[in-house]
Amino acid sequence: MKKIIVCLTILGAMNSMNAQFNLGKAAGVVTKGAKALTFTNEDAIKLSKESVDWMDKNNAVAGPKDPYTVRLNKLFGKHKTQDGLNLNYKVYKVKDINAFACADGSVRVFSSLMDIMTDNELLAVIGHEIGHVKNQDTKDAMKSAYLKAAALDAASSASGAVATLNDSQIGKMANAFLDASHSKKQESEADTYSYDFMKANKYDVVGAYSAFKKLALLSEGSTQSGFEKMFNSHPDSEKRAQAVKKRAEKDGLWKDPGTVAIPTTKLTK
Repeated sequence: MKKIIVCLTILGAMNSMNAQFNLGKAAGVVTKGAKALTFTNEDAIKLSKESVDWMDKNNAVAGPKDPYTVRLNKLFGKHKTQDGLNLNYKVYKVKDINAFACADGSVRVFSSLMDIMTDNELLAVIGHEIGHVKNQDTKDAMKSAYLKAAALDAASSASGAVATLNDSQIGKMANAFLDASHSKKQESEADTYSYDFMKANKYDVVGAYSAFKKLALLSEGSTQSGFEKMFNSHPDSEKRAQAVKKRAEKDGLWKDPGTVAIPTTKLTK
């Protein structure tokens, strides 16, 4: 099977920005800034919006009549307000397989993910990302991304307050945010949120199981550093699938989906 690369960096331009960033020089500044910085939920929301606005401008976004947008709106149109969060959804038409949500309520789904996931699997994956926002995991990720971007300016990073970033820094911040990883505990809690979201809305919770099974299949034999990095701090996808199965069996909601495989044709028509 042809390898499918799961990449957290969206654009080649963002890759080049990351290559220009001097990590060795910035390391001390980031540490100093992290100690001094007061980072609030409002800061996380503001910087998240700036990052997402930048990504929206620098990616191919599916239009309102695009089949990807139509499908996403059909699935999540009734969840624009979810658990106290005001959410907005868009699709990036890119080859990478990913989805993310930010503190400002922005949810972005990659078209290639929609090509291989069923409706229930997408509900589970996006529910997981919403869980990261609700649990404020994205606040931590955005703070770290901001410090990496602001490290270009020692005064901004160490001042104890969130500074205004220029366009180049916002691009680097967006890149760093997507490259951030959550702890195993945060991932496990987001998995629980996703399952509860599915159950509360009477969706088929087995979708969470099969979504993880597909991620496990994608990871088999992968030697791509970006893919490996994504999973280094995450619980194993196969173990996560089995955790969903165990809970579904306990709740009386388990239905054997049979053999789970990566579709050979796109599921978004």
